[in-house]
Amino acid sequence: MKNIKIITLMILALVGFNSCQEDDALEFIAAPQGEFQFTNTFLQEYILPAGNDVNTNIGVLFTWNPADFDVPTNVSYEVQYSVLGDFSDVMQVSSIGVTQDTQATISIAGLKSLAEEAGLDNDPDTTEPDTGDLSFRIRGFVGDASSTTESYSAVQTITLKLLEAPTTGGGGAFEIASWGVVGSGYNNWGGFADGKFYTTDTPGVIVSYVNLIDGEIKFRENNAWGGDLGDANLDGILDADADNNIAVTAGDYKITIDTNDMSYTIEEFSWGIVGSGFNDWGNAGPDAKLYYDYTTDTFKASVALLDGDIKFRMNNTWGGDLGDANLDGILDADADNNIAVTAGHYLVTVDLKDNSYSIEVADVWGVVGSGYNDWGNAGPDAHLTEIQPGVWFAENITLLDGEIKFRQNDTWGGDYGDANADNILDQDADNNIASEAGNYVISIDFNDPSGPVYYLGKR
Repeated sequence: MKNIKIITLMILALVGFNSCQEDDALEFIAAPQGEFQFTNTFLQEYILPAGNDVNTNIGVLFTWNPADFDVPTNVSYEVQYSVLGDFSDVMQVSSIGVTQDTQATISIAGLKSLAEEAGLDNDPDTTEPDTGDLSFRIRGFVGDASSTTESYSAVQTITLKLLEAPTTGGGGAFEIASWGVVGSGYNNWGGFADGKFYTTDTPGVIVSYVNLIDGEIKFRENNAWGGDLGDANLDGILDADADNNIAVTAGDYKITIDTNDMSYTIEEFSWGIVGSGFNDWGNAGPDAKLYYDYTTDTFKASVALLDGDIKFRMNNTWGGDLGDANLDGILDADADNNIAVTAGHYLVTVDLKDNSYSIEVADVWGVVGSGYNDWGNAGPDAHLTEIQPGVWFAENITLLDGEIKFRQNDTWGGDYGDANADNILDQDADNNIASEAGNYVISIDFNDPSGPVYYLGKR
């Protein structure tokens, strides 16, 4: 019996030994499995500021799901791009390098470098385009970078736009003047930038198109005190006397100053869009205000329109309203001159010198959040207008206690907030911007070298 037990143990040992040999001979073969793709959303257009400053703020964020090779092994990734779009010219984004994370970012400076490789240019004196496409994909691989055990994500194409520095002087474009509007009737006596004046065709005559609230104003140079002017005698001549604040009531105004004799005028002035295609002919809210663009000497509104008709009128009132009876791109006061529009986001431009106008499909930035429209559940976003290339602006926006951020075309994806509370917009996590109830002037400047700079000017 003892011998039988020993023989049985020897047989079991041999079986175990053979099993170990078979396990050692097992070979794992890595092969791509399932879908491999980007998981983040992308903007329709990535706007890059002019200038040569190095901007390390996030330009675009890439995230993707892990590549599955059906083996328990580490996977590495690299972001690749193509100018041609078919990756016959495949290049790796060197600023990112190889990573084992499933996300990566490219800075604004990095995007500008890629735009340069793509042949984009922001110099108006050249024939090179300032807008173009780049295609991106993620390469996942096992082992080192030379490995042929690899998988590629679906391709994502993004549009880059290089902004040109605004031109000034000549050709109907003017300059920002040194004078500005300050006071409780505009910016809480300097709580944020003064309302701007612009030069005109007449030397020494400057003009400002500004929304005021009930309060007082005066005028000063370069956003600084000292030499500020008001009107103590209410005689239409600016002076530096004591108690010279100028009382104003809420509304949109055109303020003109003749610096040759320091005479000035303040008159109600605003052009806006009205109609079934926007505000039910004025029954569902104020008209969409047209803002002045000094670089083109035109008035503009970035706006979401509905299916319907529109026309243009002054000061949110009827009388002298303009449409386009002949559909020739020239505004007129003829009968049956409503302009048919379809739902979408548009840039509307009006040149009051010749009454020409255009309505172009465009991306529109807006304010969304619990501090405005219950994160989009209680109505459209508060839309800003691109008053100059890369500069978005809106006045008379009422915010609530809560949080806000900025997004394009009233939809999520690529939205901006401010995680660092430094007034520079980013796409980081937890980047909601706290808002306090009040009336605001809001601006975003995509041209600033430090990144998209914004301000919320509470009045």
